[in-house]
Amino acid sequence: MAAPSASPREDGSRRQPVSVAQSVRSATFAALACGVVVCAGAGTAMAAPTPDAIAEIAPRTALSFAHTPSGTRVGTPNQTAARPGLSIVKLYIADYMIRRGDGSAEDRELGQRMIRDSDDNAADRAYAKYPHSVDAIAAEYRLTSTTGAGYWGNSATSTADTVAFLEAKKTTDPTSPILDWMATAAPVAADGTHQNWGTGRLPSVTGTKWGWSDYGPSVVASASFGPDFSVAANTYGTTDQHTSDVLGAFGPEPGPPPAPDQIPIGEVIDRYNTGDDRLLNQLASAIPPDWTLPATILPPAP
Repeated sequence: MAAPSASPREDGSRRQPVSVAQSVRSATFAALACGVVVCAGAGTAMAAPTPDAIAEIAPRTALSFAHTPSGTRVGTPNQTAARPGLSIVKLYIADYMIRRGDGSAEDRELGQRMIRDSDDNAADRAYAKYPHSVDAIAAEYRLTSTTGAGYWGNSATSTADTVAFLEAKKTTDPTSPILDWMATAAPVAADGTHQNWGTGRLPSVTGTKWGWSDYGPSVVASASFGPDFSVAANTYGTTDQHTSDVLGAFGPEPGPPPAPDQIPIGEVIDRYNTGDDRLLNQLASAIPPDWTLPATILPPAP
């Protein structure tokens, strides 16, 4: 069989013929590079949690959930009941202050402290300055179970209202610093309470706000959002009971997907090195035998 002749280029020069070995070598290197990219860049995109066991939640807990892309909203029978707003209403105060306040650096600092650190002193100062903020936000977003009070900590809201608020912020005001502050909440609040329970424990959560009572019977709440959902819960009970009810509403947490079948890189080279290319043989001998690639990136063996 005659050797392939060089073909002319558009500029008149001659293109050098490409050998079979060179083609195999290029294809092999391309496959290896592709495999490296796939291995390094493969990440598990967690889907929104599914509240498939929401009907089993004890009456002590109210819970609401919204799926952003579809607009679907579900909740417990008591999701619209007005309950102690706790520090969840700091979301409403901060939203009013940031968008309708005097635009001062002080207001922004107070808002950040209220959301990230759940700082009651910051809320005291903000509410003293904007005493109608909770009622104003309730009217604007049609939060029908939300009412302010003389002291912000005595305000009331429902889990359905909180989810409606979070969905509105995500869709109409996605650059709101409130969402950023929720996403960068401090691990420990200003009063020493750990902020790592409730809806914040659900998969795919991006940001969370927590609330708890300082006096009287224990009441706790949490509200979170993710890329395609919002969720809020309020429990007449402890943080452990609250977390148990929340996680139970969404059933067992899904495990990671099974890892794809792997194939040794040396085997990949042997499969395509039909011309016994010297460089490919050297490459195969230099690669550790436990180095692998996802088998799915390669076509079936001929």
